[in-house]
Amino acid sequence: MKSSTIDVAIVGAGPYGLSLAAHLAANKLSYRIFGTPMSSWRNHMPLGTLLKSDGFASSLYDPGSTFTIADYCRERSLAYSDVGLPVPIETFIAYGLEFQKRFVPEVEETDIIAVERTPGGFQLTTRSGDIVQTKRVVIAAGITHFAYIPPEFAGMPRELVTHSSEHTGAAAFKGRRVAVLGAGASAVDLAGLLHEAGADVHLIARRPAIAFHEPSHEPRPIAQRLLMPRSGLGLGWRSRLCTDAPLLFHTLPFKLRKRAVQRHLGPAPGWFARSKFEGLVTKHLGTRMKQVGQRGGAISLAFTQQDGSDTEMQFDHVVAATGYRVSLQRLQFMHSALREQTATVEDVVILNRNFESSVPGLYFVGLASSNSFGPLCRFAYGAKFTSKRLARHLAITR
Repeated sequence: MKSSTIDVAIVGAGPYGLSLAAHLAANKLSYRIFGTPMSSWRNHMPLGTLLKSDGFASSLYDPGSTFTIADYCRERSLAYSDVGLPVPIETFIAYGLEFQKRFVPEVEETDIIAVERTPGGFQLTTRSGDIVQTKRVVIAAGITHFAYIPPEFAGMPRELVTHSSEHTGAAAFKGRRVAVLGAGASAVDLAGLLHEAGADVHLIARRPAIAFHEPSHEPRPIAQRLLMPRSGLGLGWRSRLCTDAPLLFHTLPFKLRKRAVQRHLGPAPGWFARSKFEGLVTKHLGTRMKQVGQRGGAISLAFTQQDGSDTEMQFDHVVAATGYRVSLQRLQFMHSALREQTATVEDVVILNRNFESSVPGLYFVGLASSNSFGPLCRFAYGAKFTSKRLARHLAITR
């Protein structure tokens, strides 16, 4: 077992962890970063899909923004446009890994299995048994920690029910009858891939319609640009305020913040997913789940259709593309005593304007910070604001 003391430890090596590390290096702070680079994207999202975010909003962030995804595509002669041309997930992953090699080459590809509070700060334990002493720790946990499956499916075996984040492909479902729950991008993308792989796919959702995003193009008439300004989260003043004023969002009461995060930019697939979905995948929209049961090697779903009729169907497998819900208790690598000392509302961590929790020196970024700073932090685009602000704070208070 090894032991060392550093200024900052970063748990997680996705867009937020890597962008923050690049900024800490520029501020001459000693740090260590742990995790598999771009793990959520490489291991928990279906390959062959496209990003919903425009190209200009799909970068990681070094201090001078000297290596954007546009730069990466230009270097490799890949098709790219700031808007209107979706970025393949494989391109985004490759870009993220190249960013890591250039700006954060010292990533330690090991999991942190324990974070504990000590008199001088925090102690981290790696899966390999190393002990790391640090004054401050930044939790940059990926979204897969917060994968949500509806309670109706509690106790069902993995052979019958999984979350969409558990699938990077669909080939294993060829010839099988699969239900996909949800109406967002993950649900529609995966349903399309399942159909292509030869599965009999049924998409089941409470929403009465699939709200596909419209294509995004430039240039636009000046009147459109004034009425619906562009932002890293899409078109409209609400999205623009979310990207430009996260500190203003932070001042709102918790209930308003929570409602905004839940409702703004709700489930909506990209326009490009329509061609692989419409007319190919069977839809059951506006439904209400009544009963879930296991029958031998199959799962039975009884639900009320949009017209009020009752339906019962059997499937070989159900994929819950039902999104993510932040919950501190899901971060089991944090010692129970530390979780208990961290102030929350509805198990969501309360953060100050510098991403710091009620435990001095304990910070949260990414999805875990979205209820404090808004929908911006649900997307990679939020890593720019987060890394700049947090790195500056950590440098000043070192």
